[in-house]
Amino acid sequence: MMCLFFLVAAATGQKKITLEDIFRSGSFRTKGIPGFRFMNDGKSYISLSEGNLKQMNITDGKESAIILAKEEFKRIAPEGATLNDFELSADESKILFKIESEAIYRRSSRDKVLVYDRKTGKSTIVQNGDPINNATFSPDATKIAYTYKNDLYYTDLADDRVTMVTNDGKWNSIINGLCDWVYEEEFSFTRAFEWSGDGNSLAYLRFDESLVPELTLEYYHDGMYPEPYTYKYPKVGEKNSTVTVHFFNLDTKKTATLQLPPDGEIYYPRLKWTRDANQLCVFRMNRHQNELNLLLVDRNTGNYTTLLHEASLQYIEINDFLTFFKNGKEFLWVSDQEGFQQVYLYQMDGKLKNKITTGQHDISDIYGVDEKNRKLYYQVAAPTPMDRQVRVIDLASKNEQLLSTSVGTSSYSFTCTYDYAVSTWSDLNTPPIYTVLDKKNKIIRVLEDNATAKEKFSSYGAPQTEFFNFTSSEGVSLNGWMIKPDNFDPNKKYPVFMTLYGGPGSQQVLNSWSGGKWWFKMFAQQGYLIACVDNRGTGGRGTEFRKMTYLQMGHYETIDQIEAAKYLGKLPYVDAGRIGIFGWSYGGFMSSLCLFKGNDVFKSAIAVAPVTNWKWYDSIYTERYMRTEAENPKGFAENSPIYFADRLRGNYFLAHGMADDNVHFQNSVEMNRSLIKAGKDFEFHMYPNSNHGIFTEGATFHLYSAMTKFVLEKI
Repeated sequence: MMCLFFLVAAATGQKKITLEDIFRSGSFRTKGIPGFRFMNDGKSYISLSEGNLKQMNITDGKESAIILAKEEFKRIAPEGATLNDFELSADESKILFKIESEAIYRRSSRDKVLVYDRKTGKSTIVQNGDPINNATFSPDATKIAYTYKNDLYYTDLADDRVTMVTNDGKWNSIINGLCDWVYEEEFSFTRAFEWSGDGNSLAYLRFDESLVPELTLEYYHDGMYPEPYTYKYPKVGEKNSTVTVHFFNLDTKKTATLQLPPDGEIYYPRLKWTRDANQLCVFRMNRHQNELNLLLVDRNTGNYTTLLHEASLQYIEINDFLTFFKNGKEFLWVSDQEGFQQVYLYQMDGKLKNKITTGQHDISDIYGVDEKNRKLYYQVAAPTPMDRQVRVIDLASKNEQLLSTSVGTSSYSFTCTYDYAVSTWSDLNTPPIYTVLDKKNKIIRVLEDNATAKEKFSSYGAPQTEFFNFTSSEGVSLNGWMIKPDNFDPNKKYPVFMTLYGGPGSQQVLNSWSGGKWWFKMFAQQGYLIACVDNRGTGGRGTEFRKMTYLQMGHYETIDQIEAAKYLGKLPYVDAGRIGIFGWSYGGFMSSLCLFKGNDVFKSAIAVAPVTNWKWYDSIYTERYMRTEAENPKGFAENSPIYFADRLRGNYFLAHGMADDNVHFQNSVEMNRSLIKAGKDFEFHMYPNSNHGIFTEGATFHLYSAMTKFVLEKI
């Protein structure tokens, strides 16, 4: 097969896709529009170009001003400092620079922070240049709040005076204003403090994680002993942090507390100030995550009233779509309570005013509300679950207008006046195109069309990706994409390499570029048919489809993937005896189950960083979908790969980062133990010092090289 490929490639003049192209030389990179941020005038944006911060006109792309020249940055920054990121204050009078950053977990980092005053030229190194977390301007840009060594601080930029808001922060015990590990990972935020609208208060969460069990990772750096790293990680059913909500008054230097007793079974997944500076909206959720209350809390007393209550038979997932109107009388809320994720307009007394959106489509993003003209801009999974459209709807008349004009995946970023927007569009076979649009949705100019990349890609002659759909034996309609082999001949029989993720609310079958799928196209060039199917439990198809896997994650998903393999195996051009499957994280959990439970269908499977027993994963994620093992023993026992090792009949490739803070190396070690006990042969790769992404010390290239060899030899 390999020899035949080389002959075909030479005859057609097409280039061969290699691992070096994909992972080292950057041959398949596309261009974006880095550093593109709108300014307050509604017609300009700020861009980082050649070390200069420039103000650019959105309509013609011409420079209108230098906000900060690179020579000035060199003057104010420490010697050798590199600019990682920047942020303008709300009034654009000051710039916050992150001049050095060190990643912590998935979303968190420690940064050395420099603040530059555009009017005076004064620069301030925050906290004497020590690394801090989540530096954030006050609304009037006179102060910077941040966390440092588990305590909350703020610096007055007028005189560089530092105020310590809390003083009990302690590693692996007390955290103020910064999320613990599991909140960061599963509620998707790290900054656990918020400025009030008038800048006179800081609301923050305090995490007492002293009773949370610890886990130790080991790092290897050529020392006499491994370097241990111990942190708090609550697994299923274990103690969580006890979280409380507090308000610090900058004038009185006094702290008020939400008047609810501390409870380790309660989550506070969001804080959001209303338009009333005295009133904070606190999300309060039970540990099962099927009841949510929005509390309106008085910052001076900690007293509260309930604004909204929502309950679910399964679970509620937190989003960031809550929008309080400037008029102080209304707010927008997004909920899936009626079968699809839709938008609702409420009064500030908690009464429903109007259901804004309708239809059999999930709202996938909210871009903003133009209150002056009473219009809502949003994204929706339509006209199919694989596509994303951008629409605008009138809040009063409910007249709706489609803004995106091409089928595929569209997203918009609007100026504060909604007079202009930047559109990003791609589809299954087209890399992103970025355009500037005016208020009438007319294209003003193209920022980047990736034409150079497309021309380069064409020289490889990589096969196109196409959608397919089939109905399973249980009557379930499932969507997928497929890449047929290079020089496809319907009279030949081809091996199949499937890929999946499959987790709750996720989608892999999308009409978007999604990085181009080059590793899979490499196999298509070498005679493999590539396929991906979104099973039950995935997103874009409404509440019932997404939540039906509740309490039995892995059950319906595995059935659907086995059905997909059987469907592909019946195609006249597929070799049903050569079907393999690949997945990472939840996908690795799924590929393992598919090989073990579908041992008469799948020949081989690759599992990278898989969960192999849900009792080893974190509390928030697992309990949301499965509850605890004590509550749901059958769900855990029947859907954890570790209990089915004895069913392995084909070829199994297992890989894991040994410093994975998310899905612990323990999962693959225990999988090893079960396979060895069952007398099974398998291939195992471990990556020292690598986290869940397996990026460190050449690990990515090594892993993909090993997986490539496995596919070519075992499928």
